[in-house]
Amino acid sequence: MPMLPWNEIRTVLLDMDGTLLDLHFDNHFWMEVVPQKIAQKKAISLEKAKEYIHLEYQKVMGTINWYCLDYWAEKLDMDIIEAKRQIKHLISMREDTLPFLDALHNSGREVVLVTNAHPGSLSLKIEQTQLDSHIDTLISTHEFGVTKESQLLWQKLQKRLGFDVQSTLFVDDSVPILHAAKEFGIAHLLAVENPDSQGEIRNIDEFTSIQDYRFLIDDINNNPIK
Repeated sequence: MPMLPWNEIRTVLLDMDGTLLDLHFDNHFWMEVVPQKIAQKKAISLEKAKEYIHLEYQKVMGTINWYCLDYWAEKLDMDIIEAKRQIKHLISMREDTLPFLDALHNSGREVVLVTNAHPGSLSLKIEQTQLDSHIDTLISTHEFGVTKESQLLWQKLQKRLGFDVQSTLFVDDSVPILHAAKEFGIAHLLAVENPDSQGEIRNIDEFTSIQDYRFLIDDINNNPIK
């Protein structure tokens, strides 16, 4: 029995970080690189820097500022984009991403990237991976001023794209964001169990979940859009 009812799915909305790209880059940057730079700038211990930035992250988590490089550049007095460029070699696609995207395209489905990532971060990752050549539409939620955690974002996104919630699949590694999509009425939801290649595989009970998109390819190919 297929994991998903592909005969009902016409539009596929995809998160980027942790879903199409390995989340290791982002985790390493925000949890290791940023604290190191703060420690150097403030002449404090790395432990103190990590405590400080953790508290700052907690204040804005889930809001547009959490994802906004301009916000963090001002808050930390740091060139965030340049700091990211210094470790851009760590930006990489998941091994199963391209086979998955190719199968979706070949089946005739519309493929849309919907990321909370700041446009500057999105541009850097596109530059490094050429992910855009495999996707129909790229959308940063900064365009709307709200994140995928918000129902307002889903309203604005549907108005922009015109998708039918009953024939749409949304894939993300964030369980809270998947709950927001469910609340909006997206009928088909898929969670990613292993967003960070160097992190633990998570057990997700609330949604259908997967570790490797390649297990979906036969079902996608066998149910093309007619």
